[in-house]
Amino acid sequence: MKQRILTGVIAAAVFLPLVIFGELPFTLLVYAIGILALFELLRMKGLKLISAPGIISMLLLAVLLCPSQYAEDAGLGITKGEVVFLAVLLLLAYTVLSKNSFTFDEAAFVALAAVYIGFGFYYFIEIRNIGLSYVFFAIGVVWSTDSGAYFIGKAFGKRKLWPEISPNKTVEGFWGGILTAVVFSAIYQAATGFPHAYLFVLIITVLLSIVGQIGDLAESAFKRHYQVKDSGRILPGHGGMLDRFDSFLFVMPVLYFLLVLFQPFGL
Repeated sequence: MKQRILTGVIAAAVFLPLVIFGELPFTLLVYAIGILALFELLRMKGLKLISAPGIISMLLLAVLLCPSQYAEDAGLGITKGEVVFLAVLLLLAYTVLSKNSFTFDEAAFVALAAVYIGFGFYYFIEIRNIGLSYVFFAIGVVWSTDSGAYFIGKAFGKRKLWPEISPNKTVEGFWGGILTAVVFSAIYQAATGFPHAYLFVLIITVLLSIVGQIGDLAESAFKRHYQVKDSGRILPGHGGMLDRFDSFLFVMPVLYFLLVLFQPFGL
């Protein structure tokens, strides 16, 4: 526990100032985290980062992570979706060149891994560009959900939520995580003057809390499938980058979509 707390304090001391500063330093931090997360995911599958598929996935990741303002400034006239399709074609071509030692299934895995991590962290950057308060709101919802699910699940949990995926999670912990996130969001809005209607914040808090727990379960699913305990060991006591950011890869895109979707209504 001491190691876990120490790692968390050091990581927060590095991460939070760059989040607050934003701009290029924060973008570079997200790139670094994204590269490490992709490396962890490829390693689960037994694929090397320094290989033709690994390099293709890295290049695809770099494009997908590119913030919208930089992409517009470049003026290349090609969309990220088209880059994804080009990467898929290259991966399929490599199945031929490798005489099918690199299979279609592996090509699909590499492409999906880069899209999952690339777009997930891209929306982390986009949310920061919208405003720092939204980043802290998302971080607070995820952390309060995790804490509430853990402590309430440990104290009152009896019914298993999804034992085939994560045997320690309970239904009581699931609802406890949502309740804790709602309490956090109410305090956060009252303390910061978060510029949205209370009902809207309540709705998006519940949705993000659920989505974040699904993101956590999704990572648990492929760790169980590939029979690994943690995605990595870069964060002693916490595991790897995917272990720490699995919920954010789901929460940040959904938060961005909700803000865009409801912006015309001024909620």
